[in-house]
Amino acid sequence: MLEAHLPTYLPSIGLEVHAELSTRTKVFCGCSTEVGAPPNTQVCPVCLGFPGALPMLNRQVVEYALRMALALNCEITSPGLFERKGYYYPDLPKNFQISQKRAPLGRNGRLDLLANGDAFRVRISDVHMEEDAAKLIHPEGDPEHSLVDFNRGGIPLLEIVSEPDLHSVSQVEAYMSEVHTILRYLDISQARMEMGQVRFEASVSVAPEGATELGTRVEIKNLNSFRAVTGAVAYEIDRQTKALPRGEPLRQETRLWDAERGVTEPMRSKETAMDYRYFPEPDLAPLVIDAAWIARVKAQLPELPSQRRSRLVQEYGLSEYDAGVLTSDKVLADCLEGAVADGADAKTAANLLMGEPLRRSRERNEPPDLILRHVQPQHISWISRAIHTAEISGTAAKSVFARVMDTGESPAKVVEELGLKQISDASALVATVEEIIAEHQDAVENYRKGNENSLKFLVGQVMRKSRGRANPQLVNRLLEERLRS
Repeated sequence: MLEAHLPTYLPSIGLEVHAELSTRTKVFCGCSTEVGAPPNTQVCPVCLGFPGALPMLNRQVVEYALRMALALNCEITSPGLFERKGYYYPDLPKNFQISQKRAPLGRNGRLDLLANGDAFRVRISDVHMEEDAAKLIHPEGDPEHSLVDFNRGGIPLLEIVSEPDLHSVSQVEAYMSEVHTILRYLDISQARMEMGQVRFEASVSVAPEGATELGTRVEIKNLNSFRAVTGAVAYEIDRQTKALPRGEPLRQETRLWDAERGVTEPMRSKETAMDYRYFPEPDLAPLVIDAAWIARVKAQLPELPSQRRSRLVQEYGLSEYDAGVLTSDKVLADCLEGAVADGADAKTAANLLMGEPLRRSRERNEPPDLILRHVQPQHISWISRAIHTAEISGTAAKSVFARVMDTGESPAKVVEELGLKQISDASALVATVEEIIAEHQDAVENYRKGNENSLKFLVGQVMRKSRGRANPQLVNRLLEERLRS
């Protein structure tokens, strides 16, 4: 009996990226945005929503938003409009959020990317500015009460909204990573996800492949890490793909991601623009951005990650993979280029930076700029040259670099203190080689009978005897010479 033909389903995913901009003051008032201040100390009548308090737009917020819109190839809207997005929530004292909808700063952008070696394009629907809400704090063990810290209320947010052009988890991951990297390259946001400075919302729908219309859209809110986004999207694709063949109806709704259980759960039916009751913000004039302003900001844009990746491949001979890893964080790429400018071999420096720093970054959930805060490019170039001149071994180099990351000490001092200088003088190793040959005659006989592994064993014994300081290539040569004589 022939099996019934099952349709193939295509997911379509759109992402909203909400990034806190790293201005010194809030978007509509002069309150500080400094992180770590005591709760409710960075507030004023404007960001607390007192009657009669009038907002004043922070020009630096517009500058930063304009950088991102231009980096994403957006058309700039002028005049732009601010609107009141009305809804009640305990951490939004005005009962509305000043945002942009009808005339956002940027429209119709694009971002070209690679995922698993395949090129794809994501259309950017819009880039707009808004104010952040305050922060609710739920005391542990007290389900009856919540606390509110209004320090975050009014911090400038940049919202980047994509079209539903992403069709797999790998494409979602590539898009998120690139947008996050661009934010840091433009120096407009610290983009620290562990501090809530970047958050995501994902819209997922599934339809039979070849369908002319998208399926029922489900929005997933409050996603604060790459892992949360990819986990939630993967689950939702699977849930919808299984529901459709069974004829189960899908509701247009908002869902939340439960990371512990690995599932999404209904939160509420999906709001529409009508539910938010947008209307013009009467206290802010239309935002006019003339051609000269746009030209000035465009001329000041730095080299973007995709441009830098291509250049590192062409100029330094790095692989596409290595260049991709290193340009994924501006600090990594800056360290590499600084080290090469100081005489480092590009591949050796790249290997150092992609080793222990990234391991620590993953393990500690900290960005590379914190991991490498004690490291100077000259440290990396010194270690690179020491490897190539056989002053230290590759293994010792890892230990030296780890110590430099911890303390900021010069690598030369670390090598001296730890006694890691490699022995590359043949006369200093001859006695140790002869001693190992005398102690392991069985291995010597096996080597002479054609067992190559016996030579590796003898090399290892010399390295052990020298506490890892002997030059392994030199040890290998000395052993071969004596075993064949």
